[in-house]
Amino acid sequence: MSQSHRALVVDDERLARNDLISLLKSYTNITVVGEASDVNSALNAIEKLNPDVIFLDIQMPGQTGFDLLNIADTPAKIIFVTAFDEYALRAFEVNALDYLLKPVNPKRLKDAIDKLDGPGSDDTSKLRKLNYDDRLFLQVNSNMKFIKISELISINASGDYSEIMLADGHKGLTVKSMREWEFRLPEKHFCRVHRSAIINLEFVTKVEKWFNNSYQLHMKGVEAPIVMSRRYASKLKEMMG
Repeated sequence: MSQSHRALVVDDERLARNDLISLLKSYTNITVVGEASDVNSALNAIEKLNPDVIFLDIQMPGQTGFDLLNIADTPAKIIFVTAFDEYALRAFEVNALDYLLKPVNPKRLKDAIDKLDGPGSDDTSKLRKLNYDDRLFLQVNSNMKFIKISELISINASGDYSEIMLADGHKGLTVKSMREWEFRLPEKHFCRVHRSAIINLEFVTKVEKWFNNSYQLHMKGVEAPIVMSRRYASKLKEMMG
């Protein structure tokens, strides 16, 4: 039986919002609880309505859908709905569930909605928790490697894959979901700081306040800082007592 999902539709074009909401009315497991026309109104709607899934446009006045995900405090699943196909790769890098092109094809919409209750919510109940001094034997890019858990600096979502960054400077893609990493990695050392990023706390060199009560984490061996959203910052403070 499909579970019910509270949906927020974010698009700067009213007609596009109306068309999508009309299509969603045929799904008994989707309840549209709100709509927004830009990043600011979407932030307010997310905080007030706490949706389970967000149908999100990318190109909007002022800030983009990607900007929203950088600052929003939400565990909601993201389905991008856009007129542009060139953002598809980046969409899956931020752990999007699906990417639909306008005008929305009803069959593609059904495929996306089916994923809400599909195997993407992978079962982790039979997996063993890892210790900090453990090693994993897994495929990274096209090669099988032993990876020391203690040498993982960060894990970033990349579609059906995750990209791992290692202390020796190497990085690569592996077929493990963010959900599995979050479940298995030792909580004392690893923390999810964004919907698409998990970091090893041992490699954090500096924490800076950023806008909208979020933070930037500077990591040893990583050139660009990693954004930590307000929701995950609160969780980290609880972990660290």
